[in-house]
Amino acid sequence: MLMSAFGNVVWLLYTAMLVLAVVAFVLAAVAREDAYRAASKQTKPFWLIILGIAVVVNLLVPMLFLQLAGLVASIVFFVDVRPALKQVGGGGGGGWRRGGGSSSDGPYGPYNGRR
Repeated sequence: MLMSAFGNVVWLLYTAMLVLAVVAFVLAAVAREDAYRAASKQTKPFWLIILGIAVVVNLLVPMLFLQLAGLVASIVFFVDVRPALKQVGGGGGGGWRRGGGSSSDGPYGPYNGRR
């Protein structure tokens, strides 16, 4: 019974690493090419290759060392590259509010309820 629970935990960790790699790959693919250059990061094809390899390794190669290398690449993308891409405006996300304002912003600036 204990080995079954451990197997479930390991499967959950492998699945989490795969999901993280897939999300990082999709976010890297959605970002504009010129945003990578403007943010002084590696090129878009570089990150697509690295994160694509991480996805393939998580899917097909059951070697923990390679999966951990893919996890490190995904974490570096989320912690370093993606914030820089969002800062230069090429993050590929952000929804309908591209300006980065808060939820209390009105059409003419911030609204704080005081008159």
